[in-house]
Amino acid sequence: GCTVMYSGFLEHVDEPFCVNRYSASPGLMKLGKDITLRGLEIGVLTMKKGEVARFVFMPDYAYGQMGCPPLIPPNATVMFKVEVLDFLDSAESDAFFELTAEQQDTLPLQKVLKVADTEREFGNYLYRGGSFKAAQERYKRALSILHRSPSSEAEQCQINALKLPVLLNLSLTYLKLECPARALAYGEKALAIDQRNAKALFRCGQACLCMTEYERARDFLVRAQHIQPFNEDINNELKKLA
Repeated sequence: GCTVMYSGFLEHVDEPFCVNRYSASPGLMKLGKDITLRGLEIGVLTMKKGEVARFVFMPDYAYGQMGCPPLIPPNATVMFKVEVLDFLDSAESDAFFELTAEQQDTLPLQKVLKVADTEREFGNYLYRGGSFKAAQERYKRALSILHRSPSSEAEQCQINALKLPVLLNLSLTYLKLECPARALAYGEKALAIDQRNAKALFRCGQACLCMTEYERARDFLVRAQHIQPFNEDINNELKKLA
């Protein structure tokens, strides 16, 4: 999936015939599904996040012999200005979730971790756009495949290293969704992996504060402050509590 800003122009015409540049936050689009113009699909695949490019497409890579009346005449050569704002490769992730649970369990751990990390990145993208409910669903998808039984302590460490940020993201997202009890539950799951994680302690403190459980909030926040005494967010939350 990618987030792109683009404008399409006919030869010798200054005004674009199509544009999505007027959207303040264009959504994530999938190549071959939301972006179907052959030339544009190929062009975007050559680009990196943050890159700006101009592509000239001959009719075979654009709208063909028929064109697209009334905007696009037959056999039209077109030019597209494209900027890639974000790019997330979801092909492997999509294929993974089409497998049965039994098939998923046979895959190597590294592939599972890669898919989970892709889901986490999608969640982060959605969170940054303010789509907290959709972000929470992506984080939960990531978490769902990290429950497999490890074959060694080293594998468990690898799983936990990815599970921890997913749990922290879920805790934060549930705070945004005004579900502090759920935020606390995921914060405590993060603490079960790393009991001295300042971010997890902070999230639990925030959740307890939202639930007016002031003594528990103080306990979590003071423990977080001991680990990161100069953290401004933690200190501000303690001031709020006082």
